[in-house]
Amino acid sequence: MTAIKMRAQCPLPTLDFDVITLGHGSGGLLTHKLLDSGVFDLLENDILNEKHDGAFLNIKGQIAMTTDSFVVSPIFFPGGDIGELAVNGTVNDLAMCGAIPKYLSLSFIIEEGLSMKLFWDILVSIKFACEQAGVKVVTGDTKVVEKGKGDGIFINTTGIGELHPDAQIAERNIKTGDKIIVSGPIAQHGIAIMSVRDGLEFETEIESDTRNLNHITRDILDHYGENIHLMRDPTRGGVGTVLSEICKSSKIGIDISQQSLPIDEQVEGACEMLGLDPLYVANEGLFLAFVDASVAEECLDMIKSWEETERAQIIGEVVEDHSGQVILQSTIGGRRVVNMLPGEQLPRIC
Repeated sequence: MTAIKMRAQCPLPTLDFDVITLGHGSGGLLTHKLLDSGVFDLLENDILNEKHDGAFLNIKGQIAMTTDSFVVSPIFFPGGDIGELAVNGTVNDLAMCGAIPKYLSLSFIIEEGLSMKLFWDILVSIKFACEQAGVKVVTGDTKVVEKGKGDGIFINTTGIGELHPDAQIAERNIKTGDKIIVSGPIAQHGIAIMSVRDGLEFETEIESDTRNLNHITRDILDHYGENIHLMRDPTRGGVGTVLSEICKSSKIGIDISQQSLPIDEQVEGACEMLGLDPLYVANEGLFLAFVDASVAEECLDMIKSWEETERAQIIGEVVEDHSGQVILQSTIGGRRVVNMLPGEQLPRIC
């Protein structure tokens, strides 16, 4: 089931209001009507049902925690929306730590005048994403700001997960010879957003790659544990910026091959048309893994066994040379340095 199908199966309940007003953020009767008719009913679970100011959680061992805010424009885009993106983005940040995501907080800043239908569709997408990832929303908050001050809706999430017992994810564990795996085609999310903003038309619609990655990362940690030295999701700034950051902070060298980088033909063409380097375009359903060379091919095969990541590739390796730099071997035989993105290439991307 997709989020779109789930929205069809979760019709908007009968309400005595069509749009969200400042009163819905007052903490009074309207707030309770909004929450009871939407959030609590749709996202209900044993912890959220307590309707407390906080949540009581059962966690075993070491935990990982992350927080993120989502301000994407437009709110709905090909392949997803801000609700699905908020859940997946937070779940994936935990997965990159080597954690098993368990719980989310969920806070909304809603602009006065947002239609209840749009808000409901976002809530249904959140429910869908939570079910796909196997996480629970356990606490949250709702605020409403004056019209013109919120661009529809902003979402803040905090995620908590249990650290995988075999995870040893840290930059200090990277070593010369490690292979670098990317889990699928790059640049899809950023180009999906730009296609809506700029009215670009393609033979087939380019969709965002937003998805949860925690089941895949748990699988490879179950099998390869300490041989997975680092994982990162190349969201804002893309693959190029993430690899450059790692190089500079860890004082290692990285060689990558342009020919090995998976990218859809239409996405590559759109990047050329817009003057964008796909290495710096945002992704929302990819991860980079630095894997010990002794298990890299086996690990790649396991990642490719999942439908969502069947186009994963080894794109490069850690080298002793050119410490602090990423060097790209181009398809025509040249070499160039891949630096960090100096500014904002695509605003409001997540």
